Amino acid sequence: MRAGPENRPKLFSTSLAGASGGGARCEKACNPRLGNLAHGRVLRTDTACGTGAPEPYCAYAEAADRSCEPPACSRCSSARAALAHPPAAMADSPFRRPRTWWQSAQNALRETIRLDLEAAFYFTHLILVFKSPRPAAMVLERSQDFGKTWRPYKYFAANCSATFGLEDDVARKGAACTSRYSSPFPCTGGEVIYRALSPPYAAEDPYSAEAQKQLKITNLRVQLLKRQGCPCRTEGLQAKPPQLLHFAVYDFIVKGSCFCNGHADHCVPVAGFRPVKAAGIFHVVHGKCMCKHNTAGSHCQHCAPLYNDQPWQAADGKTGAPKECQSCKCNGHADTCHFDMDAWLASGNRSGGICDNCQHNTEGQHCQRCKLGFYRDLRKPFSAPDACKSCACHPVGSATLPLGPRTFCDPSNGDCPCKPGVAGPRCDRCLLGYWGFGPYGCRPCDCARRCDPLTGDCLSGADVDWHHEVPPFQPVLNDSEPAWGWEDEQGFSALRHSGKCECKEQVLGNPKVFCGMKYTYVIKTKILSAHDKGSHAEVNVKIKKVLKSTKLKILRGKRTLYPESWTNRGCTCPILNPGLEYLVAGHEDVRTGRLVVNMKSFVQQWKSALGRKVLEILKQDCN
Repeated sequence: MRAGPENRPKLFSTSLAGASGGGARCEKACNPRLGNLAHGRVLRTDTACGTGAPEPYCAYAEAADRSCEPPACSRCSSARAALAHPPAAMADSPFRRPRTWWQSAQNALRETIRLDLEAAFYFTHLILVFKSPRPAAMVLERSQDFGKTWRPYKYFAANCSATFGLEDDVARKGAACTSRYSSPFPCTGGEVIYRALSPPYAAEDPYSAEAQKQLKITNLRVQLLKRQGCPCRTEGLQAKPPQLLHFAVYDFIVKGSCFCNGHADHCVPVAGFRPVKAAGIFHVVHGKCMCKHNTAGSHCQHCAPLYNDQPWQAADGKTGAPKECQSCKCNGHADTCHFDMDAWLASGNRSGGICDNCQHNTEGQHCQRCKLGFYRDLRKPFSAPDACKSCACHPVGSATLPLGPRTFCDPSNGDCPCKPGVAGPRCDRCLLGYWGFGPYGCRPCDCARRCDPLTGDCLSGADVDWHHEVPPFQPVLNDSEPAWGWEDEQGFSALRHSGKCECKEQVLGNPKVFCGMKYTYVIKTKILSAHDKGSHAEVNVKIKKVLKSTKLKILRGKRTLYPESWTNRGCTCPILNPGLEYLVAGHEDVRTGRLVVNMKSFVQQWKSALGRKVLEILKQDCN
């Protein structure tokens, strides 16, 4: 008799079965349900009885005392459905069609049963139920590369050492061969059972690399190497028919599940796969995962397109940790990103995502800044598609930077780099005290006060007897450009022209307000000279003491400060008088390596008491 379902060993992998119950939403490590991988798929054998012509056969069964019962003899023919015993009979329902089987040809000394899968699956255990006596020798093998290479799972033999030269796991636990399933008794209904996670392969985490090496399969085959007949005693039989030896198998049950690395609890058919219909089969284990945890791929083997900020990991089947993929920070300007190991290591293993093909005129690792030629519209959130506006620099008054033939504005506010003597955010007019807007910028008025911006005629005050030619225009930021000091009057300082400029300076009041400005550098410095570069100013200083610095390396000695909005305001603010010493607290522009001074900066003439007070605030209040 065949073993009933209630007598079958319960061989489910507890790890996989537990993972599959992690909840409908797959909040933890999860796995699709287990099933018979042979259902809905083609089983292949070398032969089938009665393929060319009908074949006679006899099957024996033994009584309780192992004496032979009368043999059951019949004929096998593939041409008649009632007499056919094809390989597909091993993969039909063992409950709805329990009396169907596959049978080999009579002359087959060896036989192979093979299951080819359309994708990689997890295999947990095999149950073979034989109608004939079990083979005296057989081997179970698997492939993980669609049949290119094969490795043995287990050898089965009545005598392991004589047949395969291997030890028997009955004597040594974990040996590659076993004699447990090679006895000819029972002569029908005998089972062969193999557990993929049996020792020494009992992995605690079914999604670990070690477990995958053991459990993952694309093909499974059983090689039946040696037939044996039923050795029951024949007393009482008047005439014994000749032994017509063959292999015959009722059921070929391959328990397993869709392979999803712990990131899915449901699978759908692989593209192009059409299940084979069989009587009583309603559930087919499909091979394409419906991924969760922000993963993607047929087996959830990599992160989804916008979730590559950390390395992909399989879920932890031991602890239940899902090991979700983390989203890249692309500010809404990219649809995909990729993981970069150099960025990951540079961040201290916190973030390695690089955004791909930044949209909406943005650029950078996280699409975090506007491209050259565009500037940030502060009235809109940076995630808005139109947060970066095109620069609107005047084609005549704007300077061309050394970076290329185009004119670029300040990406933070849209201010354009102006030619000498030109002012305005778009560089479309002359500075106060300048005239003759044209391809070389504007030239200084020959007046103490203002002049007509078109003709240069003085508008008020007496003419003076000094005159300066406008030097030939050279690109802004050119280091070879002649230095223009404050006294040249080609720029307007608040010191010399205080009537044209009003500066509102920061004052030292509440320490929390000072700390809230988040200054990145605080220095004591002496002002040496200042130079108008047309689009900006450069103030040469001598740093005498460094009270604070962050990313930029600041040393004592000569350095340049960069006041903002020189051309827009017609002066420098805060006021920096040459020859005097100041305490300056401002912000670093790490991208350009500049120390910036603007209206948010704290600038006051140096006093020892002021220096001590600021140092005390930095140590006690700003930490």
